[in-house]
Amino acid sequence: MPMTQTLPPKLAELPRVPLAHLPTPLELLANLSRHIGAGRLLVKRDDLTGLAMGGNKIRQLEFYLGDALAHKADTLLITGAVQSNFVRSAIAAGNRFGMRSHVQLEQRVDRNDHLYASSGNVFLDRLLGATIHHYSEGEDEAGADRQLESIAAGLSEQGRTPYVIHLAPGHAPLGALGYVLAAEELLDQVDPSAPDIDEVVVGSGSGHTHAGLLFGLRWLGCTVPVTGVCVRRRADEQRERILARTQEIGRLLEVPNPVAPNDIVLTDENLAPGYGRLNDATREAIGLAAQHEALLLDPVYTGKVMATALARAAETDGSILFVHTGGTPALFAYQQELAE
Repeated sequence: MPMTQTLPPKLAELPRVPLAHLPTPLELLANLSRHIGAGRLLVKRDDLTGLAMGGNKIRQLEFYLGDALAHKADTLLITGAVQSNFVRSAIAAGNRFGMRSHVQLEQRVDRNDHLYASSGNVFLDRLLGATIHHYSEGEDEAGADRQLESIAAGLSEQGRTPYVIHLAPGHAPLGALGYVLAAEELLDQVDPSAPDIDEVVVGSGSGHTHAGLLFGLRWLGCTVPVTGVCVRRRADEQRERILARTQEIGRLLEVPNPVAPNDIVLTDENLAPGYGRLNDATREAIGLAAQHEALLLDPVYTGKVMATALARAAETDGSILFVHTGGTPALFAYQQELAE
């Protein structure tokens, strides 16, 4: 997986602050590979980015916080699911720079039990000191962002300087830039004497991680397939989102988009019964990873991605790279389902 060029110069000009512990390890999952009995399974350990239990959002927040501080903001606002890793990570990043946080939790999963509503990421949100708001609609990205803007307007009237991290399309994809950089980091780690990675498997939700990694790899001349595992919406819906994200990244970095439509590979085979809901393949993947590798996965993102990676590795004698995007705190909100 050699690199044929360097990343766009504009990337180094954009505001960025150090938050993540980098580089994260690239490891062979030897026990799981033997258990499968077919291909090699590797993991990129982005669960080890540090800062309040880490995860992929820490790379993304380096650019959001850089921009927020450049605008002299003193308050962060973000919206996400009740058990959102992004929300928890944003609060932690804000704390690191002395910023207050107002977060909005969307009701994306149809459940109100005590564990889901108060443990895991929600417990950490409160421990980190955020002011918590709620939004009852779980599938209204634009409406959630508008409500966040309304909260920001109220804070401005109180003399605060708010900075909103939008999740809906149509805003500069600063978070994706963290994974453009991650592509370069990954290629630097691949041992030239070892077999090439034949496929990268990564979660595809908001699209920042998937689109950023794909953009970075293609820009650097790497043609390895990148399979996005749908965790929130069907593959046909997600495809347009990822293409739009890569186009937005190109505009932001002032370069042509190196991602062609046929580069966007998606699977929704493990999406059902929906966002934040367990299925048998995900439950099995979480158990296998824990028992064979002491690798902790979550039910919302990485459990579904690992289920796909295991299936792909069993079908080939090649090397499959699973991108571990973190999410460990959410495990505690799903104790009852996982115990069953």
